[in-house]
Amino acid sequence: MEIRVAIFEDNKLVRDALEAILNGTHGFNCTGTYADASMLEQRIRSCNPDVVMMDIELPGIDGIEATRQLHEKFPDIKVLIQTVFDDSSKIFKALCAGASGYILKNDPPSKQIDAVHEVFNGGAPMSPPIAKKIIEFFNHQNVILTEPDETDLSLTPREKEIMKMMVDGHNYKTIAEKSFISYETVRTHVKKIYKKLHVASRSEAIRKANQNRII
Repeated sequence: MEIRVAIFEDNKLVRDALEAILNGTHGFNCTGTYADASMLEQRIRSCNPDVVMMDIELPGIDGIEATRQLHEKFPDIKVLIQTVFDDSSKIFKALCAGASGYILKNDPPSKQIDAVHEVFNGGAPMSPPIAKKIIEFFNHQNVILTEPDETDLSLTPREKEIMKMMVDGHNYKTIAEKSFISYETVRTHVKKIYKKLHVASRSEAIRKANQNRII
């Protein structure tokens, strides 16, 4: 099964490069490339993607607003934010708008492909600098927490190890390689971590693990 990907990127060189990378990689198909987010709904219905690679700094409707609209109208489509910016407020706004992952444009092509694959399979890829920014952002928030339930928040040594690698920005593939386990086993561990922490995304898991000093 091919993963269908649409690209929203105002830089033609970057847009063309991403299209070439996707179409040159087995299992991926770039179904649409656009320089802005105008006529968003019409374009999405036309190219019918599984994953959207979204630039934040688009002309007109920016990537955050476009992500919000996609999340509301096409909740099954995964949005992978791709940008040169690593500003914590932009990261937080993009995730709140419904983005499933956030990577930097200077990440190598192999990591970009891995990120698309991971987000398609329900993961939440983030470049290490992005994961670090999220932790810093929540460290500076005045968040009032209730006393954690030690049973619910108790992770096994292996789960803590995987959670630490998630905080460090590793994706499922690199976690599997470093832990000498399969990709699917990583997914199973992550699902258990989410269930124990009562979260639904990587960013929420990182926040809760950091705030409650689980790792």
